[in-house]
Amino acid sequence: MKKILVFSACVLMALVAPCAALADSEGPMEAGTPFTLSSPSVILMEPTTGSVIFEKNADERRPVASVTKVMTILLTLEAIDAGRVGIGDSVPVSAHASGMGGSQVFLDANQSYKLGDLLKSVIIASANDSAVALAEYMDGAEEAFVRRMNARAQELGLMDTHYVNCTGLPAQGHYTTARDVAHLSAQLDAHPLYYEFSAIWMDEIRHKGGRVTQMTNTNRLIRFYEGCDGYKTGSTNEARYCISATAKKNGLRLIAVVLGTNAGQTRFDEARAMLEYGFAGYQLFSPVREGDSLNMAVPVRMGGSDLVSAVSADGYELLVRKGDQGRFSLEIALRESVTAPVRKGDMLGEIRVKEGEKVIKTIPAVAGETVELPGILNALVRIRDRFMLGGKAR
Repeated sequence: MKKILVFSACVLMALVAPCAALADSEGPMEAGTPFTLSSPSVILMEPTTGSVIFEKNADERRPVASVTKVMTILLTLEAIDAGRVGIGDSVPVSAHASGMGGSQVFLDANQSYKLGDLLKSVIIASANDSAVALAEYMDGAEEAFVRRMNARAQELGLMDTHYVNCTGLPAQGHYTTARDVAHLSAQLDAHPLYYEFSAIWMDEIRHKGGRVTQMTNTNRLIRFYEGCDGYKTGSTNEARYCISATAKKNGLRLIAVVLGTNAGQTRFDEARAMLEYGFAGYQLFSPVREGDSLNMAVPVRMGGSDLVSAVSADGYELLVRKGDQGRFSLEIALRESVTAPVRKGDMLGEIRVKEGEKVIKTIPAVAGETVELPGILNALVRIRDRFMLGGKAR
């Protein structure tokens, strides 16, 4: 990767806010799909940068059945992390929750279960009864929880998503898109507890009286695709077969969303093929990392040292095709000089990450160390400051 050095005599203006290059807002990295996919709506995304490798009808509003529970799971994890609830809490199960039908773990009405066990059963077995029991426990009623689901969707920018229930059971006006599902799923990465449950293939939930319900993960890729460790399946007559699947290999995590396939196995096959394509052809690339030395220094006027080193204040990572790293370069613009004292982290200029001639990211260049005033001058300044402060206090 080339490094172009540019010196600027002017005082640099405030840097623009960070933005991800090649991110979702700039469109997919590939036009169309690179191989035949029968599913009506798909997307392949890298969650850290938001880069979309390819997509097909990703903004088409569709029912997604139990993939809905990604939001139910996320809100539960956020409540745990915020201390509003705990995995050891005793959660009562109402008759309404126990009577959900569909995918369930056959909770006993008017009995209580540990919150952690209910959450695990939603993640592994897609349990509708557990999902509703969690919703009622956290917000008093499923309807109130659903209002919070929709509010959270708005906060996350999921503008093509609307929930009517917390399970994904068929309901008029309940919809989302492949793009929104991918962005929502990425939020789970911030919660390590999720992966403690999601990678479990088989488990059980015990009921009072000794009854046991066996659970098998609805996501077959957990067992049959190396690197897959999570997200959610869903199926109803209306939604057909859906999946949001994730896998991580060699430090790269990808998300494949497949909606509306006609056969259950097809969703797994196509999600696997999408992930394999992404891992084979793409990698994360960091042209600059936080704290990297720029091998440059700025002259310091009236300083105890004549120079102050420049380092990167932040890092930057982007998704690129394997072998394409050479398309990127760094252009560094620094002030001609600064006046002491200089504090570590003070702005010295900017680092421009360029793809060809296009600047795709701007990062602050900052002082790598503190440069004080020289000894006697520093002492005089301290005496002056102490005198001025003392004068104000009298």
